[in-house]
Amino acid sequence: MSELKTEHTEVRRTPERGNYDREVINEILDEGIVAHVGLVSRERPVVIPMVYGRDGDTLYLHGSPASRLLRDGRKGAQLCVTVTLLDGLVLARSPLHHSANFRSVVVMGEASLVEDQADKSRILDLITEHVVPGRMTEVRPNTDMELKSTSVISLPIDEASAKIRTGPPVDDDEDYALPNWAGVIPLGISVGEPVPDPRLTEGIETPSHVTDWTR
Repeated sequence: MSELKTEHTEVRRTPERGNYDREVINEILDEGIVAHVGLVSRERPVVIPMVYGRDGDTLYLHGSPASRLLRDGRKGAQLCVTVTLLDGLVLARSPLHHSANFRSVVVMGEASLVEDQADKSRILDLITEHVVPGRMTEVRPNTDMELKSTSVISLPIDEASAKIRTGPPVDDDEDYALPNWAGVIPLGISVGEPVPDPRLTEGIETPSHVTDWTR
């Protein structure tokens, strides 16, 4: 059994789609941009979309110290973080068997507050680089005021699972003879032309990490 597979992360619905390989999980996390972070706050479930970053076997989140997530994270909140990549819409011959091709990850664990200012600065840079690789070569460093007004929490990737679906629809045997189209509509991220800030100083060219951005 994988070290990441626990009673909390074991895939029970269509278990053949479950994957507990750390490299597979890391690849999905590294390709994703937005995580949905679930926790219980004031006895109510809350799910918050957030950008994130990964360093080794640790996931990092950041935000205002006044936010529920960051406030509760100080107290070692139990978190459930999910990241999903939608790769295609699967159209079957019956409504019941319509599905989606996807890659998703669930990470569960206890949050910890990052206190050291140097670590916070490094992690904030890491999150920026996760979203737009190469960006930190173009921007100024974090200021002390910015670091003090931002909280960072860490979540060990110790309990995690991936779930993956690929391929064509799976219909009932008797439906394959029906005169209905079935198949997959592939999906991905469409990247438009960068739009310069209207207040951009004249003569500044768009850097390659912006024009060449992809996922």
